[in-house]
Amino acid sequence: MTIPVIGLFVYPNINPFHFSIPHIIFNIKIEDKCLFDLKIFSIDGQPVTTEQSMIIIPDGGIELMKESDLIIIPGWDDFNHEPEQVLIDALNCAYQTGIRIVGLCYGTYALAYAGLLNHKKAATHWLAEQDFSERFPQVQLDHDALYVEDQRIITSAGTGAALDCCLYLVREIYNAQIANKVSRVMVIPPHREGGQAQFIEQPVAESSQDAQINLLLDFLRKNLALPHNIESLAERTHMTRRTFTRHFKKATGMTLVDWLNTERIRLSCELLETTNLSIEKITELSGFNNTVSFRKNFREKYGTSPQAWRKAFGIINEDNLSHLT
Repeated sequence: MTIPVIGLFVYPNINPFHFSIPHIIFNIKIEDKCLFDLKIFSIDGQPVTTEQSMIIIPDGGIELMKESDLIIIPGWDDFNHEPEQVLIDALNCAYQTGIRIVGLCYGTYALAYAGLLNHKKAATHWLAEQDFSERFPQVQLDHDALYVEDQRIITSAGTGAALDCCLYLVREIYNAQIANKVSRVMVIPPHREGGQAQFIEQPVAESSQDAQINLLLDFLRKNLALPHNIESLAERTHMTRRTFTRHFKKATGMTLVDWLNTERIRLSCELLETTNLSIEKITELSGFNNTVSFRKNFREKYGTSPQAWRKAFGIINEDNLSHLT
């Protein structure tokens, strides 16, 4: 079968790191087979110079957008830079023909200037939030999200979140199993929910108590099927309830209940996609009390049922994996 074509846009003074994230992710091979056909394009097909004086030679010009299944704008060089009209027209034409469009980090600006984000939810780097909101009041900016998808437009926060967004896209196009293989090649965590906070007050352990929380997170991920509560986990980390609650929020940006629910839903998705286990067994392995609770939480998160998710993304029914087998 034909593998998905990714159109990656380059422009003068592009940040090399913004370019390298999607370039690496969508160039990765699994078992020596390509997942994507990556095409680099500029406005006119001519080489562009990055802000660090590197030169990127594209595969062609803006006409390559028509051949793409997904178009990525990796960052943007200047908040005041309105895209050339030819790019705005091409982006709108691509969107109208059903192509998904991605703005990574400040790439959200290019999409907003093109009018593609009007009355849609979006994300961008937290440093640009005030400026972006003032320029584009018609866009529903999510001030916390790592990445957001709304009507085939995907936007992400800063450079780290661009990795999360690209892995999300791999997962959406293929499934969790393939995305996990890509993450292992990259030596990065396999999945962070788009709605997770961009800025976590204490992401790195600076004390023995924070280090204990990090160890606890590893324990919890391996034991999601077990019941957990604040009292027992505070005791496990040798903290008072109040101290534990404070340090857990610093380390994760979430309450214990929200974190457990997110991780359990994530695990259930992987089991739905990569196994033929019954819903009852997945409920048990994911740590939900019963199938009613599992289905309720799943629908609240994804707006669909576990069965429908499996039908859409399960590897057993995944026709677009044929070229990897």
